[in-house]
Amino acid sequence: MSSEYGLKKHFTGETATILGDSIRTVMSGFETADYAAEVDRRIPDLELKDRVLVLCEGLRSRLPDEYPKALEVLRSTLVDELPEGQGMFTVSWFLMPVARYVEEYGLDHPEESLDFLEEVTRCHTGEYAIRPLITAHRETTMARIAQWALSPSHNVRRLASEGTRPRLPWSGKLPFFIEDPAPVLEILEPLRSDPSDYVRKSVANNLNDISKDHPGTALATARRWTAESPTPETRWIVKHALRTLVKKGDQEALALLGTTGGEHIRVHDLTVRPGAIGLGDTVTLRFSVENTDTRRHRVTVDYTVHHVRRNGRHIPKVFKLSDIELAPGEVRHLEKAHPVREVQTRKYYPGEHPVDIQVNGLTLATDRFELLR
Repeated sequence: MSSEYGLKKHFTGETATILGDSIRTVMSGFETADYAAEVDRRIPDLELKDRVLVLCEGLRSRLPDEYPKALEVLRSTLVDELPEGQGMFTVSWFLMPVARYVEEYGLDHPEESLDFLEEVTRCHTGEYAIRPLITAHRETTMARIAQWALSPSHNVRRLASEGTRPRLPWSGKLPFFIEDPAPVLEILEPLRSDPSDYVRKSVANNLNDISKDHPGTALATARRWTAESPTPETRWIVKHALRTLVKKGDQEALALLGTTGGEHIRVHDLTVRPGAIGLGDTVTLRFSVENTDTRRHRVTVDYTVHHVRRNGRHIPKVFKLSDIELAPGEVRHLEKAHPVREVQTRKYYPGEHPVDIQVNGLTLATDRFELLR
């Protein structure tokens, strides 16, 4: 259930039944069948977030009017804390309307909402619901988030990072953190060498968000973390946090990650075949890279596909290919299969699609393929 489409098809009357059956254990008068029927009646043609809102509104009309009492009832839907490696979208996805309940109705009760989200995030996530609370009650909420960053629970620590991301996908931006990321960096500080992979991914994504608006700040933070916390965990976070800057060819970011000597690399014999394809087909990139220097170099090799848009213009998208180490004078042959299939965030249009090979952010070769109608 990793995509929005994969998730949305699950939010039906069946989800209402799952929630309703749990609620009936503490609220015997809850009409599960009526709730499920209402959801099924309202969801056709709706996307994920709107389906979740329908489930949320159905809960609101059936739970106690007093928000704190409603939360007491909703606690019956929560399950055991998720262990490391167990995803919220595969195990406890049905709790999304419960977290949304806080997002929609909890702003007038910040303390109760924060208490409840700490429970919710242990078995699902509170990353979307926390953001209106940050906006409306920033001092109170950020103080609580700072405590969460020190929690023994990896799920709670992850919420501290994920909920404060300036540019969280599927959610509204936090413009005040885009303008000044300092409060976010304070939250990330104790998480810079976290033992949990789940937390580290979030920290890297958060610092990557910051790099899009404040590259100098992100680089300075990454450099300091690398010096002060020379652990494998911190190195992993820094590498993934700088990925946007690396794709842009930022030489300082590349140097920080140990890549050098891009000016000594040559790319030979690039081919993109077949030269003409239909949507759903795959093109294969083949080329060789040569180190012309007398020293060994570790380089980052990426490729860029310039996608045709509806108006005929091209929009570049950088894809990761490989990090390789080349001995003096070494020539390495590389190959990459690239499927041309529509995804949730990208639509293809017919026309010529240039493909570049980048080494340490420098474009060294170009070929192209034609996408037929």
